[in-house]
Amino acid sequence: MACAAARSPADQDRFICIYPAYLNNKKTIAEGRRIPISKAVENPTATEIQDVCSAVGLNVFLEKNKMYSREWNRDLQYRGRVRVQLKQEDGSLCLVQFPSHYTLSLTSGS
Repeated sequence: MACAAARSPADQDRFICIYPAYLNNKKTIAEGRRIPISKAVENPTATEIQDVCSAVGLNVFLEKNKMYSREWNRDLQYRGRVRVQLKQEDGSLCLVQFPSHYTLSLTSGS
C-alpha cells in the first residue's frame, strides 16, 4: 500500500478515463452510457472528446488502441479512450468547475 500512497495525482496513470460509450446517446446504461440521454451525443469519437477537453483547458491525452470492455463492435470508430487530469501534483483541482469525473462527462457530452 505504501506504493499507492506515494503516487502523485499528476501521474498519467492516475488520470480519469473517458470512453466514447460513456457519452453515446445510442447506448443504454447497461451498454455503458453514464450520463442522461438529454446530455449525451450521437456516436462521439475519442478524438472529439479530446478536442472538447483540450478546448476547455484540461490536460488530456488520447489512447487510440484502447477499447471499452462492454463494446461489442470492434470497428475503428469505437476505439480509443481519453485520459484527463483532474488534480494537480499537490492534490488541488486543475479547474474548479470540474471537481469530479461526472461533471466533466456532462460537459464533454454537451
